[in-house]
Amino acid sequence: MLEHAQAILNFYSGDGWYRDGHTFDYYSVWAFQFYAPLWNLWYGYEKEPYFAEQFEKNSNELMKTYAWWFDRDGFTNMWGRSCIYRFAALSAFDGNMLLKNSDVVNKKMAGAVRRIASGSLMQFLTRDDFLSDGIPTLGFYGQFMPLVQGYSCAESPFWLGKGYLFMHLPADHPFWTEKEEDIWESLGENEVKRTVLDGPALLFSNHKANGETILRTGKVTKNKDDLHGIWNYGKLCYNTKYPWESTPVEGRSLGIDSQQYVLKNAWDDKLQHANATFWAGEKDEVLYRRQFFDYSVATDQCWLQAVNLADMTVPYGILRADKLRLFYGEVSVTLGSYGFPDNGTSVLEKEESTLEGLKAKAIILTGKDYKGNPKQMAMTIYTGFSEMGIVHSEGTNPDSDKSMVIYAKMQRKDRYNAAESYVLISQVITKESAEPFSDADIFPLRNIVFADKYKTGAYGAFTLEFKNGEKKVVDYLGIEGRLSL
Repeated sequence: MLEHAQAILNFYSGDGWYRDGHTFDYYSVWAFQFYAPLWNLWYGYEKEPYFAEQFEKNSNELMKTYAWWFDRDGFTNMWGRSCIYRFAALSAFDGNMLLKNSDVVNKKMAGAVRRIASGSLMQFLTRDDFLSDGIPTLGFYGQFMPLVQGYSCAESPFWLGKGYLFMHLPADHPFWTEKEEDIWESLGENEVKRTVLDGPALLFSNHKANGETILRTGKVTKNKDDLHGIWNYGKLCYNTKYPWESTPVEGRSLGIDSQQYVLKNAWDDKLQHANATFWAGEKDEVLYRRQFFDYSVATDQCWLQAVNLADMTVPYGILRADKLRLFYGEVSVTLGSYGFPDNGTSVLEKEESTLEGLKAKAIILTGKDYKGNPKQMAMTIYTGFSEMGIVHSEGTNPDSDKSMVIYAKMQRKDRYNAAESYVLISQVITKESAEPFSDADIFPLRNIVFADKYKTGAYGAFTLEFKNGEKKVVDYLGIEGRLSL
């Protein structure tokens, strides 16, 4: 028992999270953060009090932020392996309430937890495609084969039973007696709450404007041919209302993936995917990471193409200001939006030029999801990209059979040309209504002030000036010393 306990404790990375293999995912909560409290009750408190104290401390550390992991409706994000377990991620709350000293109980959080738990259940149980012949499907919502993994089987979905563990709590437990609480009511209009967890390299933001929670991750390594693993862990963003889409059908030959950069060298025309994401943390509300294309420990990083990521929140989503790090100049790069369920979608294109001469393009999609709920998404590009478009697909979106992905593309023809932009600036915003975005939402920037004489982002920091008066400085210098995996 001691040997196993010490081994498990050493998987702990801080902020309430344990490492699962090379990465972090829901196993950290529906395994470590449920079974450890159970072990405390059955063995640890009596036989190994040191370990019991540590497991209890780690569970309470998770509870400091875990309620914000879910969105305003209580939705669970589709991220990491075994998402086929759906709302099993709720089990960490129940595990905490098993402890002698439970923060959920002591800090009167049980009412908020019950509201989240009910919302996560309803996320799935309200859909008529959730069951097939009375059995939960092999998918996230309905049947969705891109989600299924090598160890998945017909019984796998029944791990969702962990979401019902609250049923063992007695009738007078605070989970049942406390008044339900919506913690999102504490946020101001258009406020974005950001939670930065450097230990597991996770940043999740809660967007009051649309009720969505967006996750950005780091410390990710996958085999370069493991597209399934990259979809699960290596996308730029994971959104509770826009679960990840596998490679869209029309995007396969074009090298387009949702919420991913895909690179193609001119000399061999082979697609390279970002299979490693290093974490450099947040500075002045800008998150810095680096993604390597076709990463391998056998190859020195000087011979690996990469992109330095710098992204920040806006009320309805994420704005990106990323810088290519290339050793081979002649490349093309694509970037996809979230997958958008296509159940009758209208498409609108817009352009804007500010008084300072900043030019931008946008594509806006307005439609509805599988259940008929209104959806809207806009992708905007500024400097670095040369074109935009849409690809259609079928069978690659977990919500709906048909889907669409907006994409942007850049192409660099010269290896040495300081006049070509080094920086790719874009934005993806979403909302759960058909009410049009304002022009200020779609085109939030007034100007981009570069420090280099070429005005391309070749060197030095640059400043993003927003129309609302805010300014964000982006400076990649120094992230090399902060990268972690």
